[in-house]
Amino acid sequence: MDNDRSPVEVWHDPIVAEVRQVREALFAEANYDIHEFCRRLSARQEGSGHSVVKRGSTPIEDSLGEVVHPTSGAGKVPR
Repeated sequence: MDNDRSPVEVWHDPIVAEVRQVREALFAEANYDIHEFCRRLSARQEGSGHSVVKRGSTPIEDSLGEVVHPTSGAGKVPR
């Protein structure tokens, strides 16, 4: 009875597959070192000529003294 089920076909998205393939190639170039991978991505981003938005490092408090997300001001962060 366990064999009565038909196999589930896995959906394949070519865009997701391409993104994963590129990510794997970039990670391999960094010798699978996450710190080197991130350093290379940051350098590539900085050299792209596009503006780079950086997240603030200090929490921001609203008028009620609640800590909010440092970049958007939306969404309270528990203390």
